[in-house]
Amino acid sequence: MQPTAGQDLSHTQPRPMHWLATATALSAVIAGASFVQPPDATATTARGTSTAGHPAAAPDPDRVSFPVDCGPNRLDVVKKASGDLDGDGTTETVAVVRCHSGTGTPPSGAYVLAQPSGRRAAPRIVATLLAPAQQRSVQNLAVKDGAISAAVLGYSTRDIPRCCPDVRQSLKWQWKGGKFVRSELPAAMGTRSV
Repeated sequence: MQPTAGQDLSHTQPRPMHWLATATALSAVIAGASFVQPPDATATTARGTSTAGHPAAAPDPDRVSFPVDCGPNRLDVVKKASGDLDGDGTTETVAVVRCHSGTGTPPSGAYVLAQPSGRRAAPRIVATLLAPAQQRSVQNLAVKDGAISAAVLGYSTRDIPRCCPDVRQSLKWQWKGGKFVRSELPAAMGTRSV
């Protein structure tokens, strides 16, 4: 006499619909788990990229405390340009700032900003290209192929009224030997406006 396995119940027999329902439920659990992360979880990404392979956002100059004393006036970010300036695969931002003024043109400061060190930290100032104490005004700013270029107005002597710059320079900064090296484009060297 052979033992019987018992009755075949319909709910104990796997059918294709049973496997489809199981696979769907398992997929939903896995997908849901990917959205739940501990609050202190951090992801490691390749340099210069954020998650999903998109380039990291450029540092935001509006989040930086610049070393410029404007007294009671606010500091304005008047120009900005971004790009990979040192060839490390991350995006830097060049920001031109000056004190707000109802009249005249206060001197500019030009700073290179790098990605923040922490997730919620402000971008870091890594280089000063032009300090306001140099009494120059940046008119144009561009970043191309890792080089920074700017048209800068200034004064040939202290006797020139601060309203009327008489010197125009075309300057270029490029990352060389671990620092930004400044050069002047020959066509505009010492050009006096008339």
